Amino acid sequence: MEQSEVQLLADKLDKLIERCEKLERDNALLREAQDDWNRERAQLMQKNDLAKNKIEAMIGRLRALEHH
Repeated sequence: MEQSEVQLLADKLDKLIERCEKLERDNALLREAQDDWNRERAQLMQKNDLAKNKIEAMIGRLRALEHH
């Protein structure tokens, strides 16, 4: 192999390494964002269940008042 071919391969390898490092950083950021969305989703589901339980309790009390 000539020196220029070796240098060309070295340059390509450097670019490939840079791309892999960028993809790793991007992947880490996406995983953090996904974790945030999952936490928010869990909180919203919990709030939804709480609201549902309160509404069901109110409906039960209203029905009890109708029968008196």
